[in-house]
Amino acid sequence: MDKLRAMQTFVRIVETGSLTAAADASQMSSPTVVRSLAALEGAIGVRLLNRTTRRLSLTDEGREYYERCKRVLAEIEEAEAALSARRVAPKERLRITASVMFGRLRVAPVVAEFIQRHAAIEVELLLLDRVVDLVEEGIDLGVRIGPLPESSLVALPVGETRRVVCASPAYLKRSGVPKVPTDLSQHRCIGFAGLSGGGEWVMGSTRIERIPVQTVLTTNQVDAAVDACLRGIGCGQFLCYQVQALLDAGKLRRLLQDYEPVPLPIHIVYPYARLLSSNVRAFVDFAVPRLRKA
Repeated sequence: MDKLRAMQTFVRIVETGSLTAAADASQMSSPTVVRSLAALEGAIGVRLLNRTTRRLSLTDEGREYYERCKRVLAEIEEAEAALSARRVAPKERLRITASVMFGRLRVAPVVAEFIQRHAAIEVELLLLDRVVDLVEEGIDLGVRIGPLPESSLVALPVGETRRVVCASPAYLKRSGVPKVPTDLSQHRCIGFAGLSGGGEWVMGSTRIERIPVQTVLTTNQVDAAVDACLRGIGCGQFLCYQVQALLDAGKLRRLLQDYEPVPLPIHIVYPYARLLSSNVRAFVDFAVPRLRKA
């Protein structure tokens, strides 16, 4: 017996409501449908349908098996569609969103390389420091930093980043080096609204602390906040990738490293769809390993 074909026939019987209708929909003869159902019931050892001359009804076992069959067949269909999508070259438009600096530093180079490999693709890259509703705004996929709320989005992890506190050597020479998180209350600080607000910074991993800070500058643009920190105006709290080059160059110093919060996850997210477009499928396959190496 072809078990998969028998499962498909059983689902068709349930959905059409009769053996004759299932035979017509499947382009099979009625006796063939009857034999398929009987063979399936014999193979699994339970009756799936109660049959009378007037109607069919699912047994309790049949109802459970029907639901499982639908899931199995849907998974097979999705797997086949995914493989087919990989054989289709990306073309036309793909809309992607990411936060401004991470998008500029990490996502944009991947997008540029993707375009170089697929001449027929056109990408619209939207860099925004706000959470975008992908479905509402017609975005194909996004790169998100931070814990994800419960949603129907598919999420693929591509890395993580930390909140770091830093300051310029000139500022630290002038004002001293904070030794514990509470020392920040005595320092001039620069606030980036995209990371923290309300005059408090999150510190600590095993025990979370919210440290009140005196912000002499608060801005919604990370470049402006980093520049102010670089100029020695005060201490700043940023995501590591936002200041990594300056830390490596010695232009900023990383502070209170033992008190940093737990890392924030980074995901590629896209709306769930049984038949994922070849554009999204191709970009996800291309971008995930590259972002994980970044």
